[in-house]
Amino acid sequence: MSLKIRLARGGAKKRPFYSIVIADARSPRDGRFIEKVGTYNPMLERDHAERVTLKEERLKHWLGVGAQPTERVARFLGNAGLMAKPEIRETPQKSAPKKKAQERAKAAEEAAGAAAGPA
Repeated sequence: MSLKIRLARGGAKKRPFYSIVIADARSPRDGRFIEKVGTYNPMLERDHAERVTLKEERLKHWLGVGAQPTERVARFLGNAGLMAKPEIRETPQKSAPKKKAQERAKAAEEAAGAAAGPA
């Protein structure tokens, strides 16, 4: 059974509140979970103490057992010092230019450099 540390949404319409839970990867987002290990309230300011609350001891246990955090939860755990901070990419790999587009950009850059160089 593969375990995930992920967010389960609660709260009213347009007023989100998330629980950080340990769940089987096959269970639905707001469905059955094994244990609640924290909360996340995005309605609070970023520097507010209760924006993210974590049960650090239980999280260490579940990480040791092999539970994999989602990207958002991994960022919370990295900020809390429970694991290495994940690398945050400004542009996703999938949206990066493909091989031919990179070649065209390189050729255009060389042409612009050659036109500006001899002048």
